[in-house]
Formats: sequence, structure tokens, C-alpha cells
Amino acid sequence: MEIRLAECAGFCFGVRRAVDTVYEQLEKGKTIYTYGPIVHNEEVVRELAEKGVKVLENKDALKMLPNCKAGEESAAVIIRAHGVPEEIYRILEEKGLECIDATCPFVKRIHKIVSRQSEEGNHIVIVGNPGHPEVEGIVGWCRGPVTVLEEPLEAERFVLPNDRKICIVSQTTFNYNKFHYIVEIFEKKGYNVSVVNTICSATEERQRSARTLATEADVMIVIGGRHSSNTRKLYEICSEECANTYFIQTLDDLRLELPKTVRLVGITAGASTPNKLIEEVQNYVRINF
Repeated sequence: MEIRLAECAGFCFGVRRAVDTVYEQLEKGKTIYTYGPIVHNEEVVRELAEKGVKVLENKDALKMLPNCKAGEESAAVIIRAHGVPEEIYRILEEKGLECIDATCPFVKRIHKIVSRQSEEGNHIVIVGNPGHPEVEGIVGWCRGPVTVLEEPLEAERFVLPNDRKICIVSQTTFNYNKFHYIVEIFEKKGYNVSVVNTICSATEERQRSARTLATEADVMIVIGGRHSSNTRKLYEICSEECANTYFIQTLDDLRLELPKTVRLVGITAGASTPNKLIEEVQNYVRINF
């Protein structure tokens, strides 16, 4: 039986940069907060919590932190890879807290696009999960009307309330094919549409390599946090190609019963999945099957 890892799997550039930023600040002996979990992987967040990193779940928690007076050393608040609304930066400045920005550069680019486009009077359409922190952050940089939608049916039902131009962007981890299908729906409606494909190139590569492997595999294992949007997308993609697809967060979740007819087990992992966890799963399958 062959065990094969997808060509693109595990930590992406933005996530690795954010996690490394936290460890760098820990080495300086500072009191560290992250605004929201630094990444959507409970194992990573748990390890950081054991080292003293505290998570601020929302802006109310941020406002509860004591203000820092001039000349005093403040706690450091790290902005996670997903980014935050513009309002959060203002609160940090007003409180005098040190802000260390680990927003993924690809997400930062979207903030600049929607800010500029909405200032020009355009209606912003964000294709993504409305409850995801990255999307909530993008919404927080829009200066005018904004619509968030996730499904083609929502695009079909969309009615522009005026004659504004529409600027369409995407959550960086959205399904590449689904995004383009939704864009086609808008274009067929005859609206004046400007499309900026803001899906991260690493996301496209990860989805493409997962799909390619899933078409060949008898069993697929997708590793990632249960709250990770990009990992759920990988699971959807792999499930379309391979009926025996498993979504696990840690090795403890893996309950495999492989018949002897299985020739190929494929493994892929979301952008917030550390390499050591991927290696643990690979070794477990190799040793036990």
C-alpha cells in the first residue's frame, strides 16, 4: 500500500509568519495577547497558551485591558493572520497598547482594495463565509455598501439596489472553482462588475494538488482544525473525488479500517496544520497498515 502526501499541504506562508511572530515576541519576555486565535488550529493555540499567550476573543475583551500610559511598557497585542477590521487598530492606539501586525500580506492586499474601491463609490461583494474572521475583517475596511455571500443561489438572488459599479473580491481560502462560478452569475446579470481574484495562490495550489491526489486515492485523509475554512474546503474537494475521505483534527480522531484492496492512501492538510502532525499521521498509517 502506498501513502502519498499532496504536493502542497500544511502551513502556508501567512500562517507560518504569524506563528513565528508569536514565538519571537515570547522570547522577549513580553505579556502576549493575540486578537482571536492566531490560527484556526486548536493544537497550535493550546501549545501557545501553555507558554502564556492569552487570546482576546473580541473587541469587548480588548477594551477591558488596562490603558498604557506614556513611558510604561505595554502588553503586546498580535493581530492574527486573518486580519481585523480597521476599528481594532484605533482601539489599540487609543489604549496605548503595542500592536504587532501579523496579518497575512494577501489579506492586507484585500483590505486596501475594498477600502479604495468603496471610497470610489463602488458596491463591494465579498465571496466567502460571513462568519469567518477574515471576512469580518475585510468588511471592516469597507467605506460603503457591502454584501457577503457564499453560495451560488445567493448570487442568483442578489439585486443591486442602485446603479453602482460592483467590485467582487474573495476570501483568500475560498474554493477556486466555486468563486469563478459565482462571478459568472454576476456577469450574466449584466452588472458593471470589476473582479479581483484574491484567492491566495497557495490556496489554489493546495486545492489543486488535493483534487489531483484524491482522484487517484482509494482513501483520503484531510488534516486540520475543525474551525479552519480552508481545511473544510479541502474536505469538500476530496470528498467529490474520493468516497472514503476522512476529516481529522489530530491523530486521536483517526479511525481507519482499511481493506487489503486499498492501494493508495492520500493525505493533505490545511494551511494551519503543523508539519509534525502531518508526519504523525503518515507514520501511524505506515506502521499500522
